[in-house]
Amino acid sequence: MKNKSGIILVSLPFAAGVSAAALLSRPYPCAIVCSCAAALLFYLCFKDGKRRAAGLYALFFALGALCWCTDALRGVPVKPGSSPAMDYLCRRIDGAGFPGEHSAAILKALLTGRRSALDRSVVEIFRKSGASHILALSGLHLGVLYLLVRRLLSPIGNSLAARVIKSVITVSFSAFYAFATGASPSIIRALLFISINEAASFCPGRERTALGTFCAALTLQLILNPGYISSAGFQLSYLAMTGITLVYPYLEQWYPGRRGPLKRVWQCAALSISCQLFTAPVAWAHFHSFPKYFLITNLLAMPLTGLIIPLAAGSLALDAAGICPPVLIRACGVMVQCLEFCLETIASI
Repeated sequence: MKNKSGIILVSLPFAAGVSAAALLSRPYPCAIVCSCAAALLFYLCFKDGKRRAAGLYALFFALGALCWCTDALRGVPVKPGSSPAMDYLCRRIDGAGFPGEHSAAILKALLTGRRSALDRSVVEIFRKSGASHILALSGLHLGVLYLLVRRLLSPIGNSLAARVIKSVITVSFSAFYAFATGASPSIIRALLFISINEAASFCPGRERTALGTFCAALTLQLILNPGYISSAGFQLSYLAMTGITLVYPYLEQWYPGRRGPLKRVWQCAALSISCQLFTAPVAWAHFHSFPKYFLITNLLAMPLTGLIIPLAAGSLALDAAGICPPVLIRACGVMVQCLEFCLETIASI
């Protein structure tokens, strides 16, 4: 971003306006008031230069509220139907023969977001251990698959043409996966982050910041669907990213070393703490629960999940081609069983 604070000073009043209108939950009177306020503020912004900055912030606040009102007047949107691609992937998972009683069901939740095949006992283990977010498709899942596709495309090279091809393929894959799995708010947030970063990589004259990307994605997502502001998934996703953006860089610097396994452990712990600082109050408000052992859970579950997803994706791709070594299927199933065992142990503490 050319101006570090520009997008922030636009995004935050806009998001605040959407939130305020959602709290009032009166679309018809709100729409009338916000329309009049937006017109008045637009006039004031350019009438007096001294009041222009304050007027602009108020204008974006009013536009955010108006955006929510117009979306609320449209009524309840139609939910997308079942995706043939995800149906096919579920069949491949069932037919691959992953060892373990619950391995196939857990893999379907991790790769497709479908949790209907999970036993109630497994869901309870994930909930008690504080790992429910692993079963809900989020930026973690899309991010792992995005990095996998980038690695597979790395032999193309780093010329301008190669970079364009890699960006088009990765963004297209990310968009296809996001909408095929139901386009949840957290997945769309991750897709916007990926798309914005890929687009910004071709603008060398503009400075890229994590906070700028965050605010740009927040504004775009609320413009596309202001109703997301009431979604627990949307709130938790952006609050987690708030912690990662604002707190994690400082916590990471507390560890004196630069490399080594202990550094990676500290990075994982710092990431988990940063997210929990912001998500815990909202999670308690929505679900009335707080995972006591979230730090242990994330130190064990996150690395395992980061290995299971690409291994499962690769195994299923090779299995569909008929060239998958059985050892890959067994290794993936064993890792899922290991994940389940770790979470079961934590949940029983």
